[in-house]
Amino acid sequence: MAVTETARLRIRGLSVPTGAESVRGILLILSAYLVITGADVAVKWALPEVGVAVSMIARGVIGALAVLAITRGRGIAPVNGRLLAVRGVLHCGVSATWYWAWLSGMALVDSYAIAAAAPLLMTLLAIPMLGEQVRWRRWTSTLVGFGGVLFMLQPGGDLWRFETPFLMVAVVAMAVTRIWTRVLSATDTPGAIAFWLMIAHIPMGLVLLPAFPAPDTLPGPGVIVALVFFGVANAIAHILFARAFALAPVSALAPYEYSPLLIGGILGFLIWVEIPAWTTVGGAVIVIVAGLYNLHRERVRRAQERRDG
Repeated sequence: MAVTETARLRIRGLSVPTGAESVRGILLILSAYLVITGADVAVKWALPEVGVAVSMIARGVIGALAVLAITRGRGIAPVNGRLLAVRGVLHCGVSATWYWAWLSGMALVDSYAIAAAAPLLMTLLAIPMLGEQVRWRRWTSTLVGFGGVLFMLQPGGDLWRFETPFLMVAVVAMAVTRIWTRVLSATDTPGAIAFWLMIAHIPMGLVLLPAFPAPDTLPGPGVIVALVFFGVANAIAHILFARAFALAPVSALAPYEYSPLLIGGILGFLIWVEIPAWTTVGGAVIVIVAGLYNLHRERVRRAQERRDG
């Protein structure tokens, strides 16, 4: 890492990650995406019975309680309260957009294909917002992955439907919230970052109730179990996200936004028999290979650090 980048990170109060920390961050974020994809499957299954607003409220209440249980209430007091609040509101908008798209019938893998545009945005935004330096190999892997996204997201193709433009706007907001997670890691604990995000979903869900009314009857036991899992999984995933962004630079973690494509594609097929278009599958292969290459480069960097003492 260049000296100038190190200085910029320290001015912002951020840690300067080593290669070992970056690899740990990558492993944590891969775990987080595995958990969050399971949560997405649960809420997509429950949405037809409970709707968008109730799903938001359930995520907030159950997720906040789960964070309290995991952390035993330690370290959740906010430090950068203003940024936690703004990030929470913006993230709630992202969540509501995704839930609405799934409720409207969009396939899980198709929504993830649109979300795969986030890594390039994260890599670009990390330069002015965090002062991160992106070297040519990481630029190459990110651009190759974005090429795969363009291959999937062809105007007039199978992915283009009424919800697509709204999801594209949400992807930009999602990239910003990821950057802010890295910023918050300098002041707040992973538990605090996850807890206040869960809390933000409660009032936002209440605000959305007029547009997405609650069902007239209580949902069945299966849906209740799905919502409980959904809330707990979100709590765990966002603690892992916060820890990962505290350990590794955004540009190193960004390509792993692609991993839900593979996980979600498999789960979507097994549960709803969702069969993605061949362009989606082909693009997914490209972006996954780009992400794996980025992991390889982090391992090479770690080995170089060891050789240098």
